[in-house]
Amino acid sequence: MNRSIVGRWLPGVGSLSVLASLLGGIIWVGPARAVEPATGSCPLTAGFAEADITPDVGMEAPGGYGKSYHQVVHDPCKVRAAVLSDGTRRVAVVGVDALGVHGEFVRAAREQIQQRCGLEPASIMIAASHSHSSGPLYGVLPGSYDHAAEFVQKLAYEHSTCTNREYYERVLGQLVEAVCQADAARVAVRCGAGQGVEDQVAFNRRFRMRNGLTFTHPGQGNPEILEPAGPTDPEVGVVGAWNEQGKLIGCVVNFACHATTSPGGISANYVYYLEQVIRGMYGPDVVVVFVPGTSGDVTQVDNLSPYSHPAPEDWARLVGGRVGAEAVKVLLSMTPGDLGPVHGASRVLDIARRSPSPERLQQAWELVRQDVATVGHTDWTFAKEVVLLDALLQRQPRVSAEVQAIQIGPVVLCGLPGEVFCQFGLDLKHASKFPLTFPVSFANDCLGYIPTEEAFGEQGGGYETRISSYTNLDITAGRQMVDAALELSRQLQPGIIPTRAPHAPFGGPWTYGNVPPQIH
Repeated sequence: MNRSIVGRWLPGVGSLSVLASLLGGIIWVGPARAVEPATGSCPLTAGFAEADITPDVGMEAPGGYGKSYHQVVHDPCKVRAAVLSDGTRRVAVVGVDALGVHGEFVRAAREQIQQRCGLEPASIMIAASHSHSSGPLYGVLPGSYDHAAEFVQKLAYEHSTCTNREYYERVLGQLVEAVCQADAARVAVRCGAGQGVEDQVAFNRRFRMRNGLTFTHPGQGNPEILEPAGPTDPEVGVVGAWNEQGKLIGCVVNFACHATTSPGGISANYVYYLEQVIRGMYGPDVVVVFVPGTSGDVTQVDNLSPYSHPAPEDWARLVGGRVGAEAVKVLLSMTPGDLGPVHGASRVLDIARRSPSPERLQQAWELVRQDVATVGHTDWTFAKEVVLLDALLQRQPRVSAEVQAIQIGPVVLCGLPGEVFCQFGLDLKHASKFPLTFPVSFANDCLGYIPTEEAFGEQGGGYETRISSYTNLDITAGRQMVDAALELSRQLQPGIIPTRAPHAPFGGPWTYGNVPPQIH
């Protein structure tokens, strides 16, 4: 059932609005055909829609390796969809308030969307926000360990975060409906694109230490910290669409930061406040489609700060509010115009999983058979993960990893299926021929952390390199994905960013002001 969220109010939202007012099996494989720039003969059309996917209180909370359950609702979780057409092709960009999306979920959604409104699968990007306060859409799938021994099944189904099948089907239906509604709602639009900078809320969480290794979240005040082990990407990428009456009907926002602010209870995380700020400026009906940048090693936590961290609610406001405010600034600076052409293409890579060594596997079995209190929570958890990975390898030693390129005129959104390290996003931007390149992680699947090869070197390490049932791809996976995304994008012809008309020929200075000083 599609539960309305109209009129829902939370304490403190009004002040934020005042602040704002001041300011897939169904995959296309092969090379993409070069596309000529849009001629303007067919105006761009766009439609936006959203649907409520707020999970029920009592459902599992994602984001960990064990069981945790939601107790309250803080704000609604949503699916937000944009569909754009240049008269020849259509593309859809879908943001989901979820930890991740399974590849099988994306394939099912694309199939239903194609059947209902004819959108090509390779032209549909479905990206999760990676909200750690969302519903049980991503986790161990029902039946995925039925081939394993009973003890291993118990580890998977009773001691791990699991996908709720009922919720999965609910979100699938809502997502398909939102895309089809957005497609049906398409109207002639003038679009703009741009990017701003927000460099105060996202920080690399990996640090080089005096012992020669890299630690994740080494802790504030740790005297062994040398320097951050990776970059951040402060760019806020935005595409906006205005109807013929000059009203902003929707926008796409791209930013690289983990959605781990978790303000308390079920929530879209900081994306909620990002949306509130934009709506505070442009109205409550604007649909804000958020797609995350490459933030596998980037969070809101500043390990180098000498001050205590904000409370969760304040932290969510801070991140979402500042990113939303920067998005508003970008929208205000845009010159709407023709943002064609649009195009979508994807490629599937075949990537091997890493395998635990026999020694590591034997040790994992010894630990996981013991009591958690005896072994310690961390050691037991990752022993469990190694055992689960071994069972997974028996059934699926390799994975299919879809890489995607969605073009909206001068913008290319490069979809990558996992928690991709920030450096890869910067590499994409540096090598891309598009004026605006928006790397999108958690796109169309979630294959765990995708670290750089450096992170696996002698001075590497840290949480993201731990081998588990979640993170286990070959260490070259990230580079393979970047190369594939660049190859797809290079076969597309970028459109032009609209600009204001040139000023009139010089006709003389302002007569009020072309005088010498008059003292008397």
